[in-house]
Amino acid sequence: MSEVIKKATRESYGEALVANAEKYPNLVVLDADLAAATKTGIFKKAYPDRFYDCGIAEANMMGVAAGLAAAGMIPFASSFAMFAAGRAYEIVRNSIGYPHLNVKIGATHAGISVGEDGATHQCCEDIALMRTIPGMTVINPADDTEAKAAVAAVLEHNGPCYLRFGRLAVPIINDPASYKFELGKGVQLREGKDVAIVATGLMVNEALIAAETLAQEGISARVINIHTIKPLDKDIIIKAAQETGTIVTAEEHNIIGGLGSAVAEAVCEGCPVPVHRIGVNDTFGHSGPAVDLLKQFGLSAEHIAEVAREAVKAK
Repeated sequence: MSEVIKKATRESYGEALVANAEKYPNLVVLDADLAAATKTGIFKKAYPDRFYDCGIAEANMMGVAAGLAAAGMIPFASSFAMFAAGRAYEIVRNSIGYPHLNVKIGATHAGISVGEDGATHQCCEDIALMRTIPGMTVINPADDTEAKAAVAAVLEHNGPCYLRFGRLAVPIINDPASYKFELGKGVQLREGKDVAIVATGLMVNEALIAAETLAQEGISARVINIHTIKPLDKDIIIKAAQETGTIVTAEEHNIIGGLGSAVAEAVCEGCPVPVHRIGVNDTFGHSGPAVDLLKQFGLSAEHIAEVAREAVKAK
């Protein structure tokens, strides 16, 4: 059995910025005094003249990013998700979203897996916030390969983008030699006819493990990776609804406003079937080891398999 390689997508983010710097000389990086944690320090070391530390002033950083974009640069404004999407929301909406400026927001340390930093830093509302901004593209990559591909993709896309990265090291499930990233397109990772498991971010690997468990029980589970939550690939969702009759969603985010909500909206409009949402159930997190917290909040392969079993029984 080959060794499972794990890597945090925040690290992939820093490396991807450097990898694309020569191709895009107008790429600049902003950070809010968190370069070591967001891994933009990797870019700072390689291109110090294209890196701007805006200090602990996230709203101001978004305003600076807007100005740079208006001047023809491609700024990546970086901070923890809680600050990038939460503290700076009004500036992101009015100074970046409203004029539809070409700003890329690199939000790291999202979700419960921030761990010991506790509830104040465990942002499980960012996808919901960013989805509501007209014209904002929202991306939540599953692993190192997808995170790097996402950075390259948004550089080709003209418009505001929100990229969500994690603190916790996660398995690399996509082959970098063959993986093709397309904005707004879901990826079917496994065929199945009994239930569709639609996952995003670090929950994609858990969904694959859950599907393997279910297969041993004779349950055929389709697994779909939704890396772009907005715009959502409605076609792949509706097809899954038509062909399996029931859907389970899995995300490291509040079940309100995130992937589960987006999928439910698409299914209601296109092919009404039951949608069972797995995520943070409208509550705040708390301090603790990331892996333990994920299990406690039901963000695990075991819980996905359990919910999928019940979904199939209820058909």
